[in-house]
Amino acid sequence: MPQQFFYKEALKLGLKEVRIRTSKGLNPYLPALDDIVSPKRALNGIRLGIVQIPVWFIVGTKTGNRTNSFAANFMPILEENTEFSNKWEALYRSNLIEGIREPVKVYEYLNRYYVEEGNKRVSVLKFCGAYSVQAEVIRIMPEKKDTKEVKLYLEYLEFNKYSKINFIEFSKSGSYRELLRFMGKKTDDYWTEEERRRFSSTYYFFEKAYYENGGNEHKHTVGDAMLSYIQVYGFTELQHANETKIGINLKKMWEEISLKEKDDAIELKESPTEGKKPSVMAMVLNIAKPTKLKAAFIYDKPYEKSSWVNEHEMGRRHAQTVLGDKVETSYYECLEYSDIEKTLKRAISDGNKIIFTISPRMLNASLRAAIDHPEIAIMNCSLNISHRYVRTYYPRMYEVKFILGVLAGSLTKSGRLGYVCDYPIFGQIAGINAFALGAQMANPGAKVFLEWSSVKGAKDAAISLSSQNIHLISSQDTARYSKDERKSFGLSHIENEKSELLAVPVWKWGVYYERILRAALDETIKIEYVNTTRALNYYWGMSAGVVDLEYAPALPQASRRFADFFRNSIISGAGKPFLTPFATQNGDIIGAGQRELSLEQIINMDYLVDNIVGTIPAYDELSDIGKSTVDTVGIHQARFGSSKKGGALL
Repeated sequence: MPQQFFYKEALKLGLKEVRIRTSKGLNPYLPALDDIVSPKRALNGIRLGIVQIPVWFIVGTKTGNRTNSFAANFMPILEENTEFSNKWEALYRSNLIEGIREPVKVYEYLNRYYVEEGNKRVSVLKFCGAYSVQAEVIRIMPEKKDTKEVKLYLEYLEFNKYSKINFIEFSKSGSYRELLRFMGKKTDDYWTEEERRRFSSTYYFFEKAYYENGGNEHKHTVGDAMLSYIQVYGFTELQHANETKIGINLKKMWEEISLKEKDDAIELKESPTEGKKPSVMAMVLNIAKPTKLKAAFIYDKPYEKSSWVNEHEMGRRHAQTVLGDKVETSYYECLEYSDIEKTLKRAISDGNKIIFTISPRMLNASLRAAIDHPEIAIMNCSLNISHRYVRTYYPRMYEVKFILGVLAGSLTKSGRLGYVCDYPIFGQIAGINAFALGAQMANPGAKVFLEWSSVKGAKDAAISLSSQNIHLISSQDTARYSKDERKSFGLSHIENEKSELLAVPVWKWGVYYERILRAALDETIKIEYVNTTRALNYYWGMSAGVVDLEYAPALPQASRRFADFFRNSIISGAGKPFLTPFATQNGDIIGAGQRELSLEQIINMDYLVDNIVGTIPAYDELSDIGKSTVDTVGIHQARFGSSKKGGALL
């Protein structure tokens, strides 16, 4: 064997890397940390001691002295038969016999490592495919900047502080806490040595299966892919799965993983798509008589005991009556959370081609079933969920809330209005803000006092508002509850023990299901799915007839006409509940000029407008049911942020 056989092979890899990067206009050599941050800042670095660090996170050198000795992949590029190549070859052979024993010295900046002492050792370890190396680490903290990169790094530091895990990284904010939630751990739980060992083993097997099954073709991190996997199959199942099983599951969910790379992962359908119509000849000759479509509805409670479920059941019956023998609908009751998956399998085995799961808590089971059965259209009643295989649907209730706000603002004498909201989830913040802006339009001095039933309880929330001399209160609509303890529904006037309903939102699930099933019959649903690589969210509003407003006898006729004016303008498209500019509680100005917010901006609101008195609750303030709901469809602030006035993350 030639004296420098291994150096020669490493040299080939280095020169190849130089050619490739040069052809792409990229720097072919190692970056130097001194060119990225001031050397003076390194003097104030935090000494972490001896730490086992991932070899693949070592990306450069501390100074520029050695940058031209190695290609960007840390492979050598100096000629053979030199002092440098001799040392490299000797170090390689020593590593084969006894390993690299002496720690390298590195500086860590934004979770990447730059070598001050031990460049050749790192080069040899990378050539050998080593997983980690002992290093004396000095951490340089980034300057405080409001950038995505720094925010992600600070989240990593919080995670690393308690876990001591430094090899998993994510590309999206909140992912570390999301991982901990699936693991059943709190953010400030210190990990045991056994927990670190088991997690490391799980990550290693997943990473191996990921790359063996095409992971190199994706831009996101291994951590991103692993979190997507856990969202579908759960952390416990991942811990017990072998590489083969992980690989099989990954192949089934590649589109789900690919979706996480997109900044515009969700495609919102704001109105029903007109489907294709059969030709006159086909209708006359009845050439293509369609097969009866089987549709299933999965309920998480008996419809006799839940008004929310009962409204969906009435919607199913309406669609069945209108569509007649074109469809065959049925419902399945799933009373235990652990039975959701089993119930979905039964519905699929019964031949249903479209399945509706009417609660966000059934989303994860719906996703898993959809990945296993891509031929079935599975739809979950939730909003702003970026899953490729599951379609979601929900009405634009904020349009009705805006009209209720206009009514309340016109009726109030004190200018003090109340609003009781259930959960800080997608769509609900928009409802609060729409109500407040509508009230402000009718009465510029109106203030909306906000309470949360998921914090205080429905009854106590209403009592709290009443005790503040607030008599006009907007609560959730009657579709949510059958035997509810709250003192009001819709928009009500409450004084002493008397509660008088004025107007109430109406969920028209029958219209929603009829239109979706028609779209399934003419294959519009299928065509929309095939023609996009994004997640499909059906977010229809008053113009589609899926949500509306009804007046109670107590509402004056003049107020009805006033509300009808805004109702008709929204249906026609002329009315814009979120017309900019407007101000938030913390003084930010949203938008500039007379323009309407996009649906994406409306759904993702994590702030409250300036005439609202109250805050978005922190996760720990919520009830157990509130937490479980927020875990699935909560806004970012409620899941990961703290309770701040205005609800904006700082």
